Amino acid sequence: ERNSFEQLCINYANEKLQHQFNRVVFSLEQAEYVSEGIEWAAVSFADNTPTLQLIEGKVGILRLVDEQCTMPAGSDEGFL
Repeated sequence: ERNSFEQLCINYANEKLQHQFNRVVFSLEQAEYVSEGIEWAAVSFADNTPTLQLIEGKVGILRLVDEQCTMPAGSDEGFL
């Protein structure tokens, strides 16, 4: 069974949401605790920025798909 472009888009949306959640809940809140002098235990979390760069970066998957779509002779084989 193959994953479809639709599934890629769903996964991408989930990664973006997770990135936003991590940024707000972990990064910004922890920075605020530090600035206010609140004692707390640091919470470690996985940074999914490399995954997002793979999908949306300058030479990411979406850019490559777009390039194939705009080329007159673009094809699945050209993408691969």
